[in-house]
Amino acid sequence: MKLRELKPGSVAIIADVHGNAEIRKKLLDMGLIKGVEVKVVRNAPLKDPMEIEVRGYNLSIRKVDAENISVEVKQ
Repeated sequence: MKLRELKPGSVAIIADVHGNAEIRKKLLDMGLIKGVEVKVVRNAPLKDPMEIEVRGYNLSIRKVDAENISVEVKQ
C-alpha cells in the first residue's frame, strides 16, 4: 500500500522508499526511512498536500511524493 492511500488517523510503518535518486534522497532526508512509524494527521481541503506525523514532528508532503512511499498499515 502507498502512503498517499491512507486516510486521516491511519498509522503505518514505512516499508520502502522508491523513486529516482533525487526524490528518494529528499524523502530520506526528511526522516522517511524504512521501519519508521507514520500517522496521517489530515489532508488539505483539495486532498493535496497531506500532513503526517513522523518522528515527533508534523510534515506536509505532496501526494505525488507520498506515492513513492510503501507502507504496512499498523493494526
